Amino acid sequence: QVQVVESGGGLVQPGGSLRLSCAASGSIFSINDMGWYHQAPGKERELVAHITEDGTANYVDSVKGRFTISRDNAKNTVYLQMNSLKPGDTAVYYCNAQIVSRVSTYRYRESDVWGQGTQVTVSS
Repeated sequence: QVQVVESGGGLVQPGGSLRLSCAASGSIFSINDMGWYHQAPGKERELVAHITEDGTANYVDSVKGRFTISRDNAKNTVYLQMNSLKPGDTAVYYCNAQIVSRVSTYRYRESDVWGQGTQVTVSS
């Protein structure tokens, strides 16, 4: 079994910063794409930022220039540095990872793994 666990959420004032972390654990052979999503009350979950195994990052337009996604492959961890936070960034933030596990000598399985979410609240 594999899992990812987020941490680092909390309450911050507008203009402040937070750093989210997401650590993967379990039977991991490798991790392909990793990403951060958010879901505000009454809205659907949407992609915030995405990073490939080689470090290529993409962002939704609303966070470009403010958020930075990065990963440490040795630690099986992805980060989201959030600066210049706005009240509109308030949401539950979820980590997602495409984790490859070895099933047998020559067989591998990729799992689409979600974390439980961490609340980010931007308010004065």
